[in-house]
Amino acid sequence: MKFFIQKDRLIEAVSDVLKAVASRTTIPILVGIKIDTTDEGVYLTGSDSDISIKSFIPREEEDTEIVEIVEKGSIVLHARFFSEVVRKLPESIVEVSVEDQFKTVIRSGNAEFIIHGLDAEEYPRLPQINQENSFTMPTDLLKNVIKQTVFAVSTSETRPILTGVHWTFENNELIAVATDSHRLALKKATLQTSLEQDQSFSIVIPGKSLTELTKVLDDNQEPVEIIVTENQILFKAKNLLFYSRLLEGKYPDTSKLIPTDSKTTTKLNSKEFLEAVDRASLLAREGKNNVIKFAILENDIIEISSYTPEIGKVVEKVKSLAVEGEDIKISFSAKYMMDALRAIDATDITIYFTGSMRPFILKSDSDDTILQLILPVRTF
Repeated sequence: MKFFIQKDRLIEAVSDVLKAVASRTTIPILVGIKIDTTDEGVYLTGSDSDISIKSFIPREEEDTEIVEIVEKGSIVLHARFFSEVVRKLPESIVEVSVEDQFKTVIRSGNAEFIIHGLDAEEYPRLPQINQENSFTMPTDLLKNVIKQTVFAVSTSETRPILTGVHWTFENNELIAVATDSHRLALKKATLQTSLEQDQSFSIVIPGKSLTELTKVLDDNQEPVEIIVTENQILFKAKNLLFYSRLLEGKYPDTSKLIPTDSKTTTKLNSKEFLEAVDRASLLAREGKNNVIKFAILENDIIEISSYTPEIGKVVEKVKSLAVEGEDIKISFSAKYMMDALRAIDATDITIYFTGSMRPFILKSDSDDTILQLILPVRTF
């Protein structure tokens, strides 16, 4: 195998597939990146057997030659060394050639590296995916759906199913839900799709996979094609394939958790409220629980406070834009509240309370596709 390639395009592709390469793995060859050259261009693959990323560098793009293929072939090179070598090469063109015994020579300018490669035949094959359940989604919408839910997945392995985001698809509407049983994030999106009208599915995608996916997607890309099978999901973007396994098991029914009525509602300026919660959490952070108190006073004033016996206390009053219903005193995690406010990302926010020990929800008047739910903490 032998080819010449533009260094910046190689760096970009290597850094994409590197996100799937495991640092520790039971399959030794997976510490490598697989390189395949064909008539069309160069393919790079990285995998940790949960996530696999395949990146493609075409021979030419917009009449500019990117890759010159002298001899086709394939090789697996140690991912970390290969990526560091490529990044530090002196010239803008890189030559890669494989000699006997998988010995790989990388040249650029006056620098020459020899890396011992591995047999590409031993690299695990990527899953074969048929196109039955597929739909497309604009890249920015896909990234939003992920960003507004994935932070709420559980980080504990005691209930593995909660470490994923639950996607249900029905009547051309995608609903994404994540919960760690202390809070819940929900986002809806309407899709243009080739799925039959009556077709629906329900899958759980590992939160880690979705976080990595957002890092490799370009904002200005054309829509991403999403293909779902029984135990895999494939995201197809321009010159990029992103595979992830799906989590097995039944996701809990979360619809019953979301209150439909409320006894108290208050509307706040998101930025002011977020900053006040952030300040109140400064003293709460030292404690185990990071809990702050929220109380509605007269004249639509909201009091946010936090008290840690060995450190001190903080009290701040915030003017609410509107308050309806009963007075309420409630305590909750400052971190959960800040995560929820950042996810909604709207100018104003309305909070719906149904009692000081019941879950409460946050919504924005300007965007009804997103909802955040938080469980209070018992302190009063």
